[in-house]
Amino acid sequence: MPTKMLTCSRIAFTTVAAGWLLGGVPLSATDAPRVPTVTLRRADGTTAQLADYQGKVVLVDFWASWCVPCKTSFPALDALYTRNRDRGLEVLAVNVDEQRKAADAFLATRPHTMPVVFDPNGEAAHAFMVRAMPSSFLIDRIGHIRFTHTGYSKGTLDSYEREINSLLSEP
Repeated sequence: MPTKMLTCSRIAFTTVAAGWLLGGVPLSATDAPRVPTVTLRRADGTTAQLADYQGKVVLVDFWASWCVPCKTSFPALDALYTRNRDRGLEVLAVNVDEQRKAADAFLATRPHTMPVVFDPNGEAAHAFMVRAMPSSFLIDRIGHIRFTHTGYSKGTLDSYEREINSLLSEP
């Protein structure tokens, strides 16, 4: 029986979907697009850039407090991060809520160890061509987007595990 994929499409910006953006599409390092240059804001107001994570496998997950599947995917990704961070995995949970208090209320009920950054104007989401919530991007050690996912289901977590293991095994 196929697993139902859940997505939320309430996004305050419009993007043009690239062909490679279809969920779970694997790309070779030579064919994969480079990670866009974006600046993300941490809770303490400092900034982070994806270039800061060069040499690590990074899962960038875009989520919102109003997104129903995000309520399930957020703790699953945090557990994935906890299991794999010592192996070289970083997870950046990118919140796209326009109002920070909505994100803070969501986070207050979900203890987490993965880093959370904020994109209230949707600039990073636009650069990644996000079409729905949640959307995630797996980035290899040299800064190429190798896997993408739109929506979340139980099968998505299994895909993350396989894809992360594959990327972590690369030099």
